[in-house]
Amino acid sequence: MTAVALSRQHNVCNMSTAKTINIWYFNAGGGHRAAAAALEQVIRTQQPHWQVRAFNIMEVLDPNGWCKRVTGMQPEDYYNVRLKTGFTLGLAQELKVFQAMVRALHPAIVHIVEQHYLRTEPDLVVSVIPNLNRPMCEALATTLPGVPYVTVMTDIADFPPDFWITPDQDQHLVCGSEHALQQARELGCRESHLHRMSGMILRPDFHEPLRVDRAEERRALGLDPDRPTGVVLFGGHGSRVMASIAEELDGVQLILLCGHNVQLARRLRAQKASAPRAVVEFTRDVRRYMQLGDFFIGKPGPGSLSEAVHVGLPVVTVRNAWTMPQERYNTEWVRENGLGIVGRSMRRINEPVRELLARLPEFSANVARMPPNRAVFEVPAILERIMTRASTTAPVRSDEARGELA
Repeated sequence: MTAVALSRQHNVCNMSTAKTINIWYFNAGGGHRAAAAALEQVIRTQQPHWQVRAFNIMEVLDPNGWCKRVTGMQPEDYYNVRLKTGFTLGLAQELKVFQAMVRALHPAIVHIVEQHYLRTEPDLVVSVIPNLNRPMCEALATTLPGVPYVTVMTDIADFPPDFWITPDQDQHLVCGSEHALQQARELGCRESHLHRMSGMILRPDFHEPLRVDRAEERRALGLDPDRPTGVVLFGGHGSRVMASIAEELDGVQLILLCGHNVQLARRLRAQKASAPRAVVEFTRDVRRYMQLGDFFIGKPGPGSLSEAVHVGLPVVTVRNAWTMPQERYNTEWVRENGLGIVGRSMRRINEPVRELLARLPEFSANVARMPPNRAVFEVPAILERIMTRASTTAPVRSDEARGELA
C-alpha cells in the first residue's frame, strides 16, 4: 500500500489530520491569480492545519520556458497585452482556436499533470481557471482516484462548451451566481457536485472594516468634497481608453486609477479639465479610493464589477463587439439587478454617465439591496465538506498501478 493510500485510510478515522490543497491558477487577466491568492490567505487563517500550495498551470506545462524562447512571450502575455491595449475584438473566435489546441494537446497535458499530481500528492485540487479543467480533472482521476477536483468559478456565468464546466467528469463546481448554477444543471452536472457561494471571490481586505472621511480625503486629493465623483478603473495596467473617457467627461469629477501604467498617468495629468481630477498610479488600496467615489466606470469584468457593488457603487460599463465573450453576461447581470447603465462604447460614455447621475439615488438603493458577498470565506467550508464526504469513499490505488503512471 502506498504512502498516499495509507494517508487516506488514516484520514477516514481522523479528519483533523493535515490536508494538502493544490490550487491551480494562471496569469491571464490577473483575476485568476488574485482569486487563488485570496483563497490561499483565507484557508491558511480558517484551516491552519491545511497545507495550501498554489501552482501556475503554464509553468507546470512549460517548466523550461520553451514558449517564451520561441515566441518571445509567455502564453498569458499575449492575452494580457490585448487587455492593456483594449484590442479585444475577435477574442471569441480566438477562444475557439485555443480550445481546439487544448483538445489536440489533451494527451500531453494529461500526462504532464499526472506526473505533477504524483509528485505533490494532494488531498484536494482546486482550479480557478477555465478551459483546462477537462485534462486536469482527468489526470487527477487516473492518478489519485477519489481525490476531489473542485472548480471555483471566477466568472459570473459560464461560456459553454468546455469553458468552466465539464459535466461528464467528476468535477465539483462552486458558482457565484444562480445563473451559473442553472447553467450547470442544464448541462447535466450532478446536484451533489454543485455548490453556491454568495458572489465572486474578493480579496479579504475588501471585507475588513474601513472608516473613510470622504470629505477630508477628497480634499486631500484636490477634489470637491460635495461633487458627485466617478472612479475609473481598468485593471492593474490601466487602459488607453481612460484618456478618452476623461476627455469626454470634462465636467465630471473623477478619480482615475492607472495601475502600473505610468505613461497613461502622465497623459491624464497633462489633460485640461473643467472638473477636478485625481490621477492615481499603482496602489494596493483600491478599496479606499473606491469608497471615495459615488459611481464606477470600467469594463464588465466580474472582479471589478463585484468590487464596485461590494463597496456600494453603481456602475457604468459597456457591451459591444469588443466585449470579451465570457464577460457579456455580466452586463445582463447589471441590467437585471438595476446596478447601473450599460452603454455601447467607452468612447461615447457621456450619455450613460449623465443618465446614471440623474438616477443616482435609485441605482445606489439597488446596489445597497444586493446580498452581502462573503464568497472568499465560504469556500473553505465548502472544500471541507467535499473532503469529508470523499474521505469515506476514496478508493486505494496499488503500487503497481501507481508505477504504471510514473
